[in-house]
Amino acid sequence: MQSFLQDLRYALRQLRKTPGFGATVIATLALSIGITAAVFSVLYAMLIRPLPYQDTDRIVALETRSPEGYTQPAAYPEYQDWRRMSHGFSALAGYSGYGSVNFEGPTGPIALHVVKGTDNFFDVFGVNPILGRTFAPGEDEDGKNDVVVLSYETWQQLFGGRNDVIGEKVKLDGNAYTVIGVMPAGFRFPIGKVNAIYTPLHMVKQQREGRGSHWMPTVGRLRAGVSLSQAQADLSQVFDDLGRQYPDTKGRKVKLTDLETFVLGKSDSSLKLLLYAVMALLLIGCVNVAGLMLARGVKREREMALRSAVGAARARIVRQILTEALVFAVCGALGGVVLAAGLLRVIRMLLISALSRGAEVTLNVPVLLAALFVAVLVTILAALIPALRLSGTAPSMALRAGGSVGTSRGQHRLRAAFVVTQVALALALLVVSGLLTHLLGSLRNTDLGFSPDHILTAEVDLSPGRYDGRDMMADFYTPMLEKVRAIPGVEAAGIIQVLPIQNWGWNSEIHVIGTPPAPANAVTLAEDRIMTPGYYDVFKDRLVRGRLLDPTIDTRGSKPIIVVNEAFVKKFIPVGRDPIGMQIDQDDHNTIVGVVKDIRQNIYEPPLAEMDYMASQVPPGWEQAVLNNVTLVVRTSVAPESIGPSLRKVFHDVDPTLPFRTPETMQSVIADTLIFERLENWLFGTFAALAVLLAIVGLYGLISHEVELSTRDIGVRMALGASRGRILSGIYRRVGWMLGGGVVIGLILTAFARKYISSVVEMHVDKDAGRILGLTLALIGAGLVAAFFPARRASSVEPVVALRDE
Repeated sequence: MQSFLQDLRYALRQLRKTPGFGATVIATLALSIGITAAVFSVLYAMLIRPLPYQDTDRIVALETRSPEGYTQPAAYPEYQDWRRMSHGFSALAGYSGYGSVNFEGPTGPIALHVVKGTDNFFDVFGVNPILGRTFAPGEDEDGKNDVVVLSYETWQQLFGGRNDVIGEKVKLDGNAYTVIGVMPAGFRFPIGKVNAIYTPLHMVKQQREGRGSHWMPTVGRLRAGVSLSQAQADLSQVFDDLGRQYPDTKGRKVKLTDLETFVLGKSDSSLKLLLYAVMALLLIGCVNVAGLMLARGVKREREMALRSAVGAARARIVRQILTEALVFAVCGALGGVVLAAGLLRVIRMLLISALSRGAEVTLNVPVLLAALFVAVLVTILAALIPALRLSGTAPSMALRAGGSVGTSRGQHRLRAAFVVTQVALALALLVVSGLLTHLLGSLRNTDLGFSPDHILTAEVDLSPGRYDGRDMMADFYTPMLEKVRAIPGVEAAGIIQVLPIQNWGWNSEIHVIGTPPAPANAVTLAEDRIMTPGYYDVFKDRLVRGRLLDPTIDTRGSKPIIVVNEAFVKKFIPVGRDPIGMQIDQDDHNTIVGVVKDIRQNIYEPPLAEMDYMASQVPPGWEQAVLNNVTLVVRTSVAPESIGPSLRKVFHDVDPTLPFRTPETMQSVIADTLIFERLENWLFGTFAALAVLLAIVGLYGLISHEVELSTRDIGVRMALGASRGRILSGIYRRVGWMLGGGVVIGLILTAFARKYISSVVEMHVDKDAGRILGLTLALIGAGLVAAFFPARRASSVEPVVALRDE
């Protein structure tokens, strides 16, 4: 222990003596450990840890498609047929995770996430409540469905975790519900619904009876002994039988998908690519540390030879070098733990926004220990190899070698291989990051059909029970809009059922009377938007022909009308025909009275065909389903956020039971829509920047080290007539070979990983060749700059000084 403490004190003195080297090694270790531990913790929670349900491998999601091939959830009558006719499921449940409910608590109204399910919803997941019960058979029928099951989080936050909560009456959406159960901690479905409550389905007549109203996703639990393929075949037969019974549904398809794949969706491949990226960064860090430690060991050959010459035993020399490596490893490990904790908090917030998941992500101790083990092991091995070699070298040979230690061809190749590896991995990460940055920039600059500046949005969630039998437009929306328009700085205000960019919204298959029937398998969908005319003023949607919606003309008792966009005209109206006055072949035969410019409903796709309905003309049977949840949109002449307090007062004055959600600017809505791309861009950009930095540090360290080892040789060559330019060009030739080799391997690696990269960003050789070339040249340029300073120092060596030092 006494000799160990002596070695420890010496190691700390060495660290103070060479702070630049120590800081580089410790920072490299901290970055490698911190990023690896944080990202692997995320990957463990998202990909490896099982979902919080019983026998998750037996739970499947039904992905159903229309005869034309687009996604089409179940209609409630269809679901009843599937449940009755299929034989592969022990439970088949429908649900709706859309919307929220207003909980009227002692501190005021609170908006809660709500999941509405069929009576067998909880049977699919096989998770029992910790208090009370879940839904009973038939409890999704009208008159029996005013019961609620609490999530663990809601039970803790709103009811203080009281065990006597079962049987308590609560006010939800203005109606009395009875608490019947509490689910255990960790249970959620859909997985992103944190702090949710669960109620049986509440449907209007059209939803319960309409076979053409597709709105309900479905999940099922396979029977014991039934395989996924068997259940798939059985359900496909059910679809075929129903297609013969109901010809309009003939050709509908269903695919059973295991729940883990369904939950992860697009993010599955992206997270796996993230796994490879962080492994590449860890490898770069380990290679860098190994290179630095090996270079330092070579540099100290003469020191170790002198120690051996004066009597130091081989084991003593090895122990001293390992103690120094241990100091670096411990400092780097501590820094890595701190970095991992901080980085994980940022990633968790981004994941919750991007994937509606991530709240369950915590720093995984086994993952952290594994990262620590790998990094520390690399550090010790990198120190051990030269320690064993040096301690076994005869002192006379090392002392006789003089300044030529570490200059053998094998050692040169080993150090060069380190740099080539770092450059190759850095280039692969740099290409992914560069393409992501370009994609994000192009999405941000997409022509949306409107300017998002000076637009404020606020979600409105009315309590249906409070407006049962009342006119929502007359009793709430009309006076609310009048008060909003009176706020100083407000130029226009309106409501829309689905905000552009934020959501897809509703759609329906349509046919315009007087036009030829659509070809077989043609997609005849048009997006539905319920709104008030003020929406057009807020988004400055220009009129092309006809007129806009008019509240003085288009009332509940007047002829039902719609306004369509240019994409609708292009899709459904024959060339040369005037759309004004044409009617939609539906029950109400809505008449087209106007055409407006296109506004994107989705930032990733061109504008879709759209039909705008007047909010005051919503049929009475649909009013509760459509108008209780809308978005208020406001155009201001002042900073949009500044009218937030005034909006809160308006909401409270018109309906004190209405919960107020913090308004968002339209700029924020767009940024939130791109949160997944921003998350990927941030992560891969960070990895690429660190990889390039580590590669440059490695290259700089290598050239500096070789210059230092070769000082005597350079002096001799200059004494024999070599010019400074020749010395400089010789060093740059070596740097060029290393950079060139790394770039070639990096491009090959990128080409082989193209399949995985496409899960994050599409890579087209013809379109992206210029960007990839630019990134490659930038990396080469950075490497050449990094090599300039040690190369210049080499060319400035004075022959007399170099020879005198020897």
